[in-house]
Amino acid sequence: MAISAHVSEIGGRLPSEQEMAAANQLRRIIAAQMEGDAKLRVVEDGKKQPSEIVLTPALSRLLLGLLRHIGSGDAVTLVPLHRMMTTQQAADILNVSRPFLVSLLEKGELAYSMVGRHRRIKAEDLFAYQLSRDERRSRALADLAELDRDLI
Repeated sequence: MAISAHVSEIGGRLPSEQEMAAANQLRRIIAAQMEGDAKLRVVEDGKKQPSEIVLTPALSRLLLGLLRHIGSGDAVTLVPLHRMMTTQQAADILNVSRPFLVSLLEKGELAYSMVGRHRRIKAEDLFAYQLSRDERRSRALADLAELDRDLI
């Protein structure tokens, strides 16, 4: 319970210097254990003996990514894939204006549903669109680089 309360605290602000240092230290510890499953010993409040927790490679990578952002001083918010988001929340994630996002919805480029008079976007659909958009941008950049090489 203490962890979820702490995570919600960090989600609404930038991490402190102490939190950044702790995130970087934990990231180094997990990264050093990445050969196979990482094993951490955690001392829980009120217990004298540490508990051993095994982190699978997938969970280790997820935690490393999260800790890397916190260690760099970035604000981090975790979004469950099934969550429905407002147009403003979705626009913030895509780093576009809300009117631009609404135009994407109206063109049918991104799925949404209506809740009363309000549009809601499923986080899973938003992240799929973001991945597709980023892949299109990468291909376009690679094509431009290829054209540039051909000119030389």
